[in-house]
Amino acid sequence: MESIIIMIVVGIVGVAIGFAVAKYLEKNHASKITKGAKKSAAAILREAKADAENIKKDKILQAKEKFIELKSEHEKVILSRDKKIQDAEKRTRDKESQVSSELAKNKNLNKDLENKIKDYDHRNDYLEKKKEEIDKLHHSQIQQLEVISGLSAEDAKSQLTETLRDTAKADAMALIQDTIEEAKLTAQQEAKKIIINTIQRIGTEEAIENCVSVFNLESDDVKGRIIGREGRNIRAIEAATGVEIIVDDTPEAIILSCFDSVRREVARLSLHKLVTDGRIHPARIEEVVKKTRKQIDEEIIDIGKRTVIDLGIHGLHPELIKVVGRMKYRSSYGQNLLHHSREVAKLCGVMAAELGLNPKLAKRAGLLHDIGKVPDTETEVPHAILGMQWAEKYGEKPEVCNAIGAHHDEIEMTSLLSPIIQVCDAISGARPGARRQVLDSYIQRLKDLEEIAFGFGGVKKAYAIQAGRELRVIVESEKVTDDKASNLSFEISQKIQTDMTYPGQVKVTVIRETRAVNIAK
Repeated sequence: MESIIIMIVVGIVGVAIGFAVAKYLEKNHASKITKGAKKSAAAILREAKADAENIKKDKILQAKEKFIELKSEHEKVILSRDKKIQDAEKRTRDKESQVSSELAKNKNLNKDLENKIKDYDHRNDYLEKKKEEIDKLHHSQIQQLEVISGLSAEDAKSQLTETLRDTAKADAMALIQDTIEEAKLTAQQEAKKIIINTIQRIGTEEAIENCVSVFNLESDDVKGRIIGREGRNIRAIEAATGVEIIVDDTPEAIILSCFDSVRREVARLSLHKLVTDGRIHPARIEEVVKKTRKQIDEEIIDIGKRTVIDLGIHGLHPELIKVVGRMKYRSSYGQNLLHHSREVAKLCGVMAAELGLNPKLAKRAGLLHDIGKVPDTETEVPHAILGMQWAEKYGEKPEVCNAIGAHHDEIEMTSLLSPIIQVCDAISGARPGARRQVLDSYIQRLKDLEEIAFGFGGVKKAYAIQAGRELRVIVESEKVTDDKASNLSFEISQKIQTDMTYPGQVKVTVIRETRAVNIAK
């Protein structure tokens, strides 16, 4: 029993000792850990302080650099403002000096003016005194003459006037008779001499206007491509240009027939582009014809500019230059209007120089005298009056405007240029080979034929082809149905039959086309 108690006591004591030893070891370990933690914390604090110092130094350095940069920019702004202020002050000083010099100059001018006014007043007073003295002397001399002659001044004046009038009248009549006789002897001879010299100095040319153009081809194989499948290409060209395309047995050539030279030129250039490009189909034809029309408009302006430069005419309004260019595609009695106007301008310049007038002004009036013939539409206003109105509208001189309006005696001539223009116009038109009146009446008949078609609603285009034996009318499909197209053809034919005189028959063809176009994207 005692041994058990001893063992228990020993066990308890052992446990107590073990517990105490464990506590001691735990405490010792904890103190070590605490010391290590304190050392780590101290090291971390030292590192943190060092990093903080470095960051602080960096931030201070960055702040200093930013401050220096801002200070530099601020100094630049201040320098710029100072420079602007200095420039403004300099300009102000310059203005002040200029104003001062102007004021000084004005003062000097005022002084000179005052001196001149004083001098003028002094001279005026002196002249008034002299005038009074002269009047007194004149009056006294008249009185002395009246006493010597026994006549009053009025009686003597009337007798002297009657004597001088009779003598002057007799001398004037004799001089007038001599002048008239001399003028009769020499005027006609001089006029013929001037006109002959003028005509001989101007080169002339024959009338070359016609209604067909020949388009040359490299080979006859191209004819088939121009005609197209079932003739669709040639129909597209005729519809787009209004020109009749004649493809016959003529080797390597096709004929373009139309009375309008602009249409023929558009068709010729379009065919040239199509044949050169090789792509010939209806859509391409319409595109090329549209571009060619634009090109012709630009060429008209270029022709006008070259013409006025060749003739030495300056300062012509751009619209009048366009009108001069359009003259190339107009004719009068078969005579090309531009060639005729250039010829008249040269004749006028030579004749004006012979007569001692302004040749440049005469050339200007001669070139513009027929501009009233350029419009396509017929008007009731004579072409001379219409040309004069255009010239007045675009700022031409009154002499030029009167010469244009009076060259067919529609208005009275008020300048020496007017009879010169009239004479030169007659010279250019009357010379052999200048005009063909039959062609002009033929072209007018074709124009009237097309105008009848345009008088009906829904007509988009109208072309007289085959020498006026066919009228081809293209209508808008939205406005004219198929039934109306047939009726329209009949109405146009009846209108032609009642209003026009023509040889043979006129075929009226109305074309109505519907297109559906979509684009795949």
